[in-house]
This record gives sequence, structure tokens and C-alpha cells, in this order.
Amino acid sequence: MEDLNSGYNGRSQLRTHKIVLSGRKTCTITGVNDVLSFDINEVLLETEQGMLMIKGSELHVSRLSLDKGEVDVDGSVDSLTYSDSAGAREKTESFFSRLFQ
Repeated sequence: MEDLNSGYNGRSQLRTHKIVLSGRKTCTITGVNDVLSFDINEVLLETEQGMLMIKGSELHVSRLSLDKGEVDVDGSVDSLTYSDSAGAREKTESFFSRLFQ
């Protein structure tokens, strides 16, 4: 029987998901599984709590540690939006499909 308190879900260790936004300029996120895409206006992350889209301007991923599940984003943050993971993956795949056609 699986120990639910062990923090292990069979494929990766569960991480605590937390967002700290300081002055809408610096965002520290934990519980990140993957960075799916990023540019100066949008960062798309797969987190323990679902897909997280960060929108703004002059966004930069200043620190990335997927081993620890941590990402720092600097810039002017306008919004943080969660979505269903399957829908976000399809959006990302269709974006890349359009990009390489």
C-alpha cells in the first residue's frame, strides 16, 4: 500500500506550490515541474497545482532550478492565471505546430 504521507506520487516527488510576488516586479514560484514556454510577455509553467500562465511585460526567467522545482520571474507582472493542464498543453502544442508550419 502506498504511503500518502511520503510525498511520492509514483513519477516525481510532490513539491509544495507557493507563489511570492513582490511589488509586481519579482515573482518566486515553487512546486514547478516544467517551464513550457516563455517570452517577454508570457511565461507558461506546469506546477503541482496545474498550469500557471504569467502575463506582463519585460518578463525574464532570472532563475530556474527544476531539480528543486523553483523559478524566479522578473519584470512587470500583470496577471497570474491557472488552467487545466490538458488544455494548456494543447495550446502550447498548437502554438508550436503553427510556429513550425
